[in-house]
Amino acid sequence: MNNPNTIADEQARMMANRFRGFLPVVVDVETGGFNSATDALLEIAAVILRFDENGDLQRHSSHGYHVAPFEGSNIEQAALDITGIDPNHPLRPALPEREVLRRLFREVRNEVKAQGCTRAVLVGHNAWFDLSFLNAAVERSEIKRNPFHPFSSFDTATLGGVAYGQTVLARAIEAADLGWESGEAHSAVYDAEKTADLFCGIVNRFRPIYENGVRERQSY
Repeated sequence: MNNPNTIADEQARMMANRFRGFLPVVVDVETGGFNSATDALLEIAAVILRFDENGDLQRHSSHGYHVAPFEGSNIEQAALDITGIDPNHPLRPALPEREVLRRLFREVRNEVKAQGCTRAVLVGHNAWFDLSFLNAAVERSEIKRNPFHPFSSFDTATLGGVAYGQTVLARAIEAADLGWESGEAHSAVYDAEKTADLFCGIVNRFRPIYENGVRERQSY
């Protein structure tokens, strides 16, 4: 019988080796507009990934937060019409940006350590958008220990175009036969989980190419 600790150690080594020491963490944000410097961050979600015992990358855990708009932030009504978010709803459990990032980063740092990685790298659909809002919130909150790489990212819009010929998230998900519920879209958790499914599917699909490359390098 396999030792569970041995299996966990091997899975952690797979993560560190597969992405050059980076831990991919899928992030989605819902915002009050397109300008990360002026527009409010309203929701943020992160999905932790792990390799399973068969060597396939899978979703492991999801972490979602409602965010209180920072003081003086701009919120466009058009953005709210798309997301359906009511920033002033009395039952909305929103937390300040700094507290949200503190909780989120604690989860990410713990996973970076557990997986033997050196840093997290953001995975997102049009990742520049999510990363720009994350970096802006970090700067406003004056957080010094950001576990995410400040500019590197994995973009599933690009990867979806390569793998499935689709760059829109919903269409890429449908092309990958992963199931898409339009009524659930524009929730940070739902979009992050679907982006994670797309990313994992592409990574697993390209696994033979990666493993063949590893074998060739080892034979040199």
